[in-house]
Amino acid sequence: MLSQSAFHRSPSLFSGRITPSPTPKPGQWHAAMNRRAMVRTVVAKKAGAVKSTSVVKPSPPAEKETGKEGIEVRVVLTVKNKIKQRLLDKIEDSWEYFVNGIGKGITVQLVSEEIDPDTKVGKRSLVEPVRGWLPKPSDHPYIVDYAANLTVPSDFGRPGAIIITNFLQNEFFLMEIVVHGFSDGPTFFPANSWIHSRKDNPSSRILFTNKAYLPSQTPDGLKDMRQNEIVSHRGNGKGERKKHDRIYDYAPYNDLGNPDKNDELARPVLGGLEMPYPRRCRTGRRSTKSDPSSESRIEKPHPVYVPRDETFEEIKENAFSTGRLKALLHNLVPALAAAFSRRDSQFECFSDIDRLYKDGFIVKAEEESFVDRLIISSVLKNFMTMGDKLLKYDIPSIISRDRFSWLRDNEFARQTLAGVNPVDIQRLREFPIRSKLDPTIYGPQESAITKEILEHELNGMSLEEAMETNRLFIIDYHDILLPYIKRINSLKGRKIYASRTIFLSTRNGILRPIAIELSLPPSPSNPSRKRVYTHGHDATTNWIWKLAKAHVCTNDAGVHQLVNHWLRTHACMEPYIIAAHRQLSSMHPIFKLLHPHMRYTMEINALARQSLINGGGIIESCFSPGKHSMELSSAAYKSMWRFDMEALPADLIRRGMAVEDPSMPCGVRLVLEDYPYAADSLLIWSAIEDWVRGYVNHFYHDSSCVSSDKEIQAWWDEIKNKGHADKKNEPWWPNLNTKEDLTRIVTTMIWTASGQHAAINFGQYPFGGYMPNRPTLMKKLIPQEDEPEYEKFLLNPQQTFLSSIPSQLQATQVMAVQDTLSTHSPDEEYIGQLAASHANWISDHHVKNLFEKFSARLEEIEETINKRNKDFHLKNRTGAGVPPYELLLPSSGPGVTGRGIPNSISI
Repeated sequence: MLSQSAFHRSPSLFSGRITPSPTPKPGQWHAAMNRRAMVRTVVAKKAGAVKSTSVVKPSPPAEKETGKEGIEVRVVLTVKNKIKQRLLDKIEDSWEYFVNGIGKGITVQLVSEEIDPDTKVGKRSLVEPVRGWLPKPSDHPYIVDYAANLTVPSDFGRPGAIIITNFLQNEFFLMEIVVHGFSDGPTFFPANSWIHSRKDNPSSRILFTNKAYLPSQTPDGLKDMRQNEIVSHRGNGKGERKKHDRIYDYAPYNDLGNPDKNDELARPVLGGLEMPYPRRCRTGRRSTKSDPSSESRIEKPHPVYVPRDETFEEIKENAFSTGRLKALLHNLVPALAAAFSRRDSQFECFSDIDRLYKDGFIVKAEEESFVDRLIISSVLKNFMTMGDKLLKYDIPSIISRDRFSWLRDNEFARQTLAGVNPVDIQRLREFPIRSKLDPTIYGPQESAITKEILEHELNGMSLEEAMETNRLFIIDYHDILLPYIKRINSLKGRKIYASRTIFLSTRNGILRPIAIELSLPPSPSNPSRKRVYTHGHDATTNWIWKLAKAHVCTNDAGVHQLVNHWLRTHACMEPYIIAAHRQLSSMHPIFKLLHPHMRYTMEINALARQSLINGGGIIESCFSPGKHSMELSSAAYKSMWRFDMEALPADLIRRGMAVEDPSMPCGVRLVLEDYPYAADSLLIWSAIEDWVRGYVNHFYHDSSCVSSDKEIQAWWDEIKNKGHADKKNEPWWPNLNTKEDLTRIVTTMIWTASGQHAAINFGQYPFGGYMPNRPTLMKKLIPQEDEPEYEKFLLNPQQTFLSSIPSQLQATQVMAVQDTLSTHSPDEEYIGQLAASHANWISDHHVKNLFEKFSARLEEIEETINKRNKDFHLKNRTGAGVPPYELLLPSSGPGVTGRGIPNSISI
């Protein structure tokens, strides 16, 4: 144990440019335990959010003069311990309470905003110990307060930072620090951060107040500390990262494969000229033995490194673990069935699928010997071997009101506007439809969908008239998929086409599919392997039409998951977050604005690399592209992604689903009024944009303040040149010279992390939980008349359909993952709602008023959406058996609710 003098007085306790004040005189020590004033915190039971009260009994005296000693102040730290503790944890906590109680665990030092004329840095208080005690019994014993007494000179000025050093053996989670005793009231230092042990890292931590400053406005006493904080997050790009590190750096996606384990698990590096991709967080792990360009993997349950404060807090971690447990249950049951039958069977009839929800699976106690051989948790094992257990899925909303809705053309089309992937439909603006692929490799560029085919479905209207009146729409997956068809179809159990689907907007406001083109790569004997299917009136044509729609849904499911969901939200958001921590101080107003929208994203992305998008992971196992999944995602990034088009209005205009109209909100008018995703999204986008604009205008008085802001310019430069390095020379990157530039850039990022992700994520189980509605892969091509399979199809078309979609094991695996990804955590932080643990995020009253207006606006939007969902004129939202469109309702409870917009991409 450290001696009193070593603990409180040795300058060597601090590293770098953080230096303690001179040795205090004996008369300057204060008895911390004689002062019982504490800020108490409670945890809201609903979601585990921490709620800070302003009651302080008794309040420390304001600027009490004590002769030459100056002002007496009290520093109160609020620490959150583990909610669920092992006995060893409790023993360690009891020891640390004792260590803190005698003042030998944590020290603090106040730093003034004013310069010390002698040291030329911010004035500093003495280094003082933090003292604590065992808390009184309460509903939340894991919230603990500690305190330190300080004396600062009368001319100390306002405190602007705190230096905190942890001499305990373990890290601890600091929620906030409140300093009492200055004349202008309590000073808040928001933290919500892990404070590392000095044995892991000798550097002390710096925390700033909740005041926001542009770099040019930084008080003189804090300028050097502001820069030091930023530099500390960058690291040196060397070595393997440790759990306690808070270092943000870039790396390519070179950890998806595992060539050392199996040649079949080797995967190409994503990031570079051949396969461009956004960058991820660098972990610094060693290279694989088989491929020096690939990074070795860490398999679960061992964690992949992300900076310490990016990891889930305990409630979120517990919720995710519960979801994983649920997924394991659903995976395990069909795995048991497959093991006993020695085969992975297909669904024999649609009643087999219905039993997943109605009857479930019976797991029998005598199967214990098999369970014993599985590497599963003891909780799961006990749960499964205590007798027969009934496990079943919840009924997805898509069939909860109408079991047969998925069979109808109008529902197939409705989901392109109000389903889980409503962002790929475009207005048909050019005809004939042509490919951009090289015709010498991929055959004739012109589509097989002819004018005659379309006009046969237009009820007497000409093609030209239909296009001029904005009645024709298309989902075109031809060019993105055709280069991969041959490789995908060579995989076992995979058969897909490149597809184009044409829709007609009817006079009664309903969208209807009228033609589907399915293409295969050209062969020497057949240079144009394209077939067009239309809805027929006989039984055979109707069943073939169902198979064609299933192939389109499979393509849609793959593009949705790999491009619109993973790439455009998860992967593209990570470089913004890394750059923010490397280039923006925590006191920068834009960092404070973005911080709620960056939480947990790096952690969920790391988990995805470990279990979902990795070689042999769930995505490869259960979606059509298989081992080529991430290559396809890279190809989409190369050909399609551009930052300026990720703004919602720009995306709608690009797809022809809206036209510019300055008289309308957001400056656009929808081509289809009844487009639920777009209509609700524009409400959310507009609210975010107005909130960001008011915030930016408050901190930047004119555009010159933006162009001269060194931190914000470095942040934007690094996003382009490092985070999205493969796209750095593209001409479409927006400039960042004006307040309006900054508003649009930040709005795009917040929209991506909140509304956009919510719209394409939380409907995964509601729409995909019934496999026939959105099969994630197809195993057979459509039988043709000259093929042996055609006769089997005629004899039993239902069996042909069911044998083409995923097996029982594949289906239940996907359903389990979709269920988990669609689940809200109990501590979810929703847009417009301020978590109590972040109540003191900023001291600016004008900003708080702006946020209150933003919150009120979102409540009004929720009312508007609810009214729309009751408007019978909007047939894509309401009607017999039609589920309401709720994915963009801002609020939600926990679980699979099919609604709610979290602040960040956290699942």
